[in-house]
Amino acid sequence: MSKVLLGTGRRKTSVARVRLSEGSGQYIFNGKKIDDYFPSPSMRMKINKPFVVVDLEKKFDLHVNLNGSGLSAQADAVALGISRALIKYDPELRDKLKKAGLLTRDARKVERKKYGLKKARRAEQFTKR
Repeated sequence: MSKVLLGTGRRKTSVARVRLSEGSGQYIFNGKKIDDYFPSPSMRMKINKPFVVVDLEKKFDLHVNLNGSGLSAQADAVALGISRALIKYDPELRDKLKKAGLLTRDARKVERKKYGLKKARRAEQFTKR
């Protein structure tokens, strides 16, 4: 069996645990194929971007466990996990991935609701009379 590379990606509340192994380019997400799990072509492009940047398309099989948040955040988390796993495969790929912005963890999260307010920052509507 070939070497398995691991990478973890996070975005908002989603976590993607990525396992890369050399193969024919088969992608499995929570037991489903990529077309079933990510119906949007833009999300599939986002997931494939790390492979496109380093010219390694169709060289790896991808098994991903995803949980939390929505599909868009999960796609971002997968891209980060793939990028981190590719660096373990070849540390010299780091510069290309860094220039493409694929190694930056997007730290934005939902702001908590404060007491006395309707939402995080939304106050109750003022009434004059």
